Amino acid sequence: MSASTEEYLEALYTLTQDNKTATTSKISKRLNITPASVTEMLRKLADGGYVNYSRYQGVTLTAKGYEMAEKMTRKHRLLERFLHDVLKIGNDRVHKEACEMEHALSDTTERAICQTLKSPYKCPDDKKVIPACNLGFSSCEECKQWGDGLEKVGPRKTNVVSLAALKEKQEAKIAFIRGDNKALRRLLDMGLTPGTKVTISRVAPLKGPVEIAVRGSHLALGEKIACNVFVEKPINAGGGG
Repeated sequence: MSASTEEYLEALYTLTQDNKTATTSKISKRLNITPASVTEMLRKLADGGYVNYSRYQGVTLTAKGYEMAEKMTRKHRLLERFLHDVLKIGNDRVHKEACEMEHALSDTTERAICQTLKSPYKCPDDKKVIPACNLGFSSCEECKQWGDGLEKVGPRKTNVVSLAALKEKQEAKIAFIRGDNKALRRLLDMGLTPGTKVTISRVAPLKGPVEIAVRGSHLALGEKIACNVFVEKPINAGGGG
């Protein structure tokens, strides 16, 4: 896949969050590309099975497109953290630098960066959440203990989203927990284990706590925890229908 195609998918990942439909004009503005060129690329992406595209109804990502778009978004945001935290590159440059590097970043190097940075969950601007990896682990701790040989692990069988991305009354099953061993133990003590079903009771505004029902109990999770507990993506959560 070409770098320009990956840039389109990455843009669509952002523009189609919360089940939104992206328009040609929005994509054109975001990528600084003419509407005619955008239309041509969208047709190619539709032919490849990456998007659902209608000239008058806009565009959404398919499950295949969502998976690839999320993967590229994760690489970009991890690189921003690496450039900012390790190389001390200024905030005014990390986005551009990450854009140029993400297309050549291997999965092995992506994993190494994640472990070096101790599984960060947000970009340097503290606004955008870094998506989870797509490896078939149930926790970062399991990933650290695995060592090499990712080909034996394989990808996760389902797409995941964080609890923070769900809406009230949605139900889902925990698939992955991000964080160090201390954070993992705390979540396990709360009953938040992979395979556990949870229901969103309430989502407080302005990045407030997410209230969930789990194992007959009710818990209020702060934003950081909610962003680091990932569940199998419900059909109507996020993009990728």
